[in-house]
This record gives sequence, structure tokens and C-alpha cells, in this order.
Amino acid sequence: MKKLPILAFTLVCLNTSAQLKMPDHLVGDVGGAAFITQSIIKGDTNIQKVLPYMYFDYQNAFARIDTFGLKTISVGNGHLELVGRISFEGFKTNSSINGIQNRNNPIPLGIGTRQLTDVGAFFLYGFYDITSGGYAQEFTYATKFNYGKINFYPQLGLEMRSAKYVNYLYGVNSAQATASGLSSYTAHASNIPVLGLAMEVPIDNSWNINFQYRTKWLDNSITNSPLVSTKTQYNGFVGLTYSYK
Repeated sequence: MKKLPILAFTLVCLNTSAQLKMPDHLVGDVGGAAFITQSIIKGDTNIQKVLPYMYFDYQNAFARIDTFGLKTISVGNGHLELVGRISFEGFKTNSSINGIQNRNNPIPLGIGTRQLTDVGAFFLYGFYDITSGGYAQEFTYATKFNYGKINFYPQLGLEMRSAKYVNYLYGVNSAQATASGLSSYTAHASNIPVLGLAMEVPIDNSWNINFQYRTKWLDNSITNSPLVSTKTQYNGFVGLTYSYK
């Protein structure tokens, strides 16, 4: 299931507008945040990290929390973007699943676009993962509303992973099954719906506290793996950021 060519075809079919202006100075939020991601692996602990928080544009470069890249030609209400993703989907095995090899974090690289419209923002990404040799594609819609001074950003998305991508993370080959006592398992492609909500709470004209919480509903290709212990996964963060305007 090679999703990246499908994404490329979709982007080519979009109407290309005149070159959109890019900011000549940094515009957006920079700070630090505490991140947590629920582990879905049996016996594994949740992933907790304190990392820089970046969501900004500077000329043709951009950062969107875990996604970084460069804008190229104008496409519709955005740009064709060259993107990379920081992923913590890999894991190290523990005493409850001896005999299973460690899984390195994916290294997804690809293309994408952010389309800013009157009804919200549409994000479309297609990745090739260097680690597994598989493909991933993501669609996300986000909008904004205010309650007092607080900004709310509801999000709705779909994550699509090829069989090779999913099997690298959650498959169990015959040698590992023999060593661990688990059943062998070959994963198929997955489609995962995602629902999230982010909040921005201003402290003054420049400083903000940022929150985000997201839930994923894992499909059978993942939950049927003998390595996996749950049918849903949550992740989120709380951060302190400074806004550049």
C-alpha cells in the first residue's frame, strides 16, 4: 500500500495559486513542554519527555511541534512542503516479552501541505519511513474558536500506515515467537481515527500556556498483535511558550 504516490498525485491536482508571501521574521510560538504518550506495548511504561516546543514559520522553514520542513511552491491556500517527523513509536523490550527484538523509532520523511481556509486548516502529509521501509499518510482538520481569552483548537484526523510500517513495529516473526513464547503475527495496513483538542491560555501579550490532548482508536491490525495491550492510545502535552508576531 504505497500511499506516498497517492499524496503526490493529489497535490499535483490542486489548483496552484500565485506565490504566497512568506514571513521574513519568525512568527509563532517557541518554548518548552512536558510531553506524555501512552505506551501500547505490554508491560511497557508511558513515554514522558521534556522537550522544546516549536510552532512557527520563518521564511520558507516551519516547525509544527513534531513536524518540520521547508515550503516550496504555492499550492492552493498553502505550499507544497518537504517534511520530516519526530516519532517515538519505537520501543525497547522488557521482562514481560523476552525474546522480542527492540523496535527503533520510525524516521518518516516525505511531502505535505497545510491549507488555510475560512473554515479551518487542513493538513495532508505523506511519508516514507526509512526505518521500516513502509509508508504513512495523514489527514488532519483543525479549527479555532474562542471562549473569553482562551483559544480552543479541535482536531479530527486519520492516520494510515502501510503493512510494512505496522508489521515492523508490532509484528512477531517465527524466530521471535519461539524465543518469547508468543504467537507469531504478521500485521496488515492500518487506518486510525484521531480526535484531539488543544488550548492556548494567554498569560500576557506574549506568554502563553499551551495544552493538547489526543486520542487514537487503534484498529485490528495493531490490537491483534500479541505485543499490544490496549485498543486506544492517548498523548498530550503542557507547555510554556513565547509568541513572536
